[in-house]
Amino acid sequence: MLHVSIVIYKHLYSETESLIHVLRESEVVEKIYIIDNSPVPSCDFKQEGLTYIFTGKNIGYGAAHNIALRKTIAAGVPYHLVVNPDITMDAHILKEMVEYLEQNTDIGHLMPKIVYPSGETQYLCKLIPAPSDLIFRRFLPKKWTEKRMYRFEMRNTGYDKIMDIPYLSGCFMLLRTEALKKAGLFDERFFLYPEDIDLTRRIGIHYRTVFYPRVSVVHHHAQESYKSLYMMLVHSWNLTKYFNKWGWIFDKQRKEINQQLIKKYNL
Repeated sequence: MLHVSIVIYKHLYSETESLIHVLRESEVVEKIYIIDNSPVPSCDFKQEGLTYIFTGKNIGYGAAHNIALRKTIAAGVPYHLVVNPDITMDAHILKEMVEYLEQNTDIGHLMPKIVYPSGETQYLCKLIPAPSDLIFRRFLPKKWTEKRMYRFEMRNTGYDKIMDIPYLSGCFMLLRTEALKKAGLFDERFFLYPEDIDLTRRIGIHYRTVFYPRVSVVHHHAQESYKSLYMMLVHSWNLTKYFNKWGWIFDKQRKEINQQLIKKYNL
């Protein structure tokens, strides 16, 4: 019923052991793909119950997941989970989410509530971004962008109800494969970062993309682009390619969807 893909890069097995254990115990998970973008293969992931694929080089987050997504679609499996290796969760979560998708066939992408290890909410339900939301804010004082970010991250919704969201995080994407057949897979021109925005938008043309806070997972999140100059440059370059694709100033879909959400949730 469900295949799962985890992309790793120089990860130790111990860093993903908790997640893999839960996935193995889940009654809805049929296959677990480990896509390794590391420079050298890891023997630790070559074990029973895991399908280990070594790419030989870092081909990017979306391109690596696409390897597994193509196999899932070819196998006729109805659902696929794209999940970060630094996610931990309880065993019952996937079954509940799959059941919700079974009951709501108009949903193509479902994301649970994401929290930090402390239990604090990660604000990952967002409007479709404008350049000022993702690029310019990195170089401006926080007090200048705080009010805009509060609205962009839809914080006044409380994150306590099921909502249709146009931009959901790539750290945990439960996807309907029929939606992927219509929308396409990850755009491989994006090495890292905006691939989740792009895919959520394309799925949203055909299906609902939904935040489901009845269950939550823990994301042991580290914003590498805020700690590394190299990753900041990678982030900025890929965002440039994203806005070249969808539009820097003139993006009709962004304007219409954001206006609807601002009105609906009084953002």
